[in-house]
Amino acid sequence: MKLQLFLLLCLVQLFSCNQKKQSEPITIDESNITESIDQVIKIDSVWAGHPVGFCLLTQGQRQFIAYYNAERSMVVGQRNLEDENFSLHVLPRTSRETSGGTSTVLGWDSHNFVTLGIDKEGYIHLSGNMHVHPITYFKSKKPYDISTLEQEMEMVGTNEKRSTYPHFMLTKEGELLYHYRDGGSGNGNEIYNIYSCENKKWSRLLDVPLTDGQGLMNAYQTQPTIMKDGWYHMYWVWRNTPDCSTNHDLSYMKSPDLKHWYNAFNEEFDLPVTFDKKLVIVDPIPEKGGIINLAAKLCLDDQNKPVFAYHKYDSVGNLQFYTAQIKNKEWKYQQVTDWDYRWEFSGNGSINSEVWIKDFNKRNDGNYEIDFWHIKYGSGTILLNNKFEAIGQVKKAEPFGSDLKIEGSFPGLEVRTSNDLGDSGNEDTRYVLKWETLNRNRDKPRPKPWPEASQLYLYKLKKGSVPDRNL
Repeated sequence: MKLQLFLLLCLVQLFSCNQKKQSEPITIDESNITESIDQVIKIDSVWAGHPVGFCLLTQGQRQFIAYYNAERSMVVGQRNLEDENFSLHVLPRTSRETSGGTSTVLGWDSHNFVTLGIDKEGYIHLSGNMHVHPITYFKSKKPYDISTLEQEMEMVGTNEKRSTYPHFMLTKEGELLYHYRDGGSGNGNEIYNIYSCENKKWSRLLDVPLTDGQGLMNAYQTQPTIMKDGWYHMYWVWRNTPDCSTNHDLSYMKSPDLKHWYNAFNEEFDLPVTFDKKLVIVDPIPEKGGIINLAAKLCLDDQNKPVFAYHKYDSVGNLQFYTAQIKNKEWKYQQVTDWDYRWEFSGNGSINSEVWIKDFNKRNDGNYEIDFWHIKYGSGTILLNNKFEAIGQVKKAEPFGSDLKIEGSFPGLEVRTSNDLGDSGNEDTRYVLKWETLNRNRDKPRPKPWPEASQLYLYKLKKGSVPDRNL
């Protein structure tokens, strides 16, 4: 009897120790996985008065860039990867007053990024510098030749006078698409065009908009992205007015071909997507509920079901990270963080972020991770188990740019980077543009003095690992 009691006590103690051990936060140290700078190319002097997106596109052994120079003119460049410098071409300066509302000269609007696309025959397409303006679009006359870019005043010819957020993308079949918002913040539709290499013309991909705010709102949405199941996936939030606090309702849909669309439960529906299609809503976050444009990241679980990481306010008003996953044919939500901080965002124009989900993905060990930056808690990576419960952290090397010294002397300058829209063909190599600017100013002019031009660089980075000195 005493032996049985002793064994029982041992089992209880062992179980208690295991329970205690399992509840302790896990730390995975991957800080030895780093990126080293393999090459640096000085490109040009660029405007530093406010940030605006530049473009880098690698295709095979060619590389293309688009940006605004020190005079705020739109510039394109190209090189072969073995070249040590870019060949640059400044587009003719045009004004909105004399060019039908288009312009190649940057104002103060941080929405007015510039972007590139290349079709199957190698012709270069460029668009940008538009925020509720007529489409500003250029196409090259010769394949892979930026010096032959010429402006075309229309694509299809309709719904092109109040355009924003231009993007090029390739379908699974390699066809070039162009999509943009037609209308204003809080009142717009998402339009998709497809380019024909045969007749050198654009036409509508769809007979109706992909999303339609019906004059009451607009969708701030991701670009349809091909994921591991071979389908296109996209998500968005609705916004009712130009005030960013009026974002609401995280939503999602998927498609095998960009024409037939389904919700997360494989139910097909007709386009356009409007707010009354409740079957696409992931989380019915209300206005002023703590979600901002694209404040979410998506990955697929082992069954290729969508899982979201995003932020919203908790019951006491602090901003927290949450996950949304499908269980028993409905969305289930789980709070991931317990932070004592509220990001109170509101108003019009480009705002400066205080919380940012950088990435959300499934790890090779079967767990998941959320990479983030927080104005109070800094950068980090939250480790989640396959139930999407927070179980610890992953220590990682500082991201590129965090240890670069500011070259300019003007107060308030910050490092800006732009990742490659293309593919280097080597998973251990990537390219990044880097420059310096002041922060956003709600798209309004700053009084002088302004900072001097900053230097635009191309960095070639290679993955590697630092040996563990404890081994």
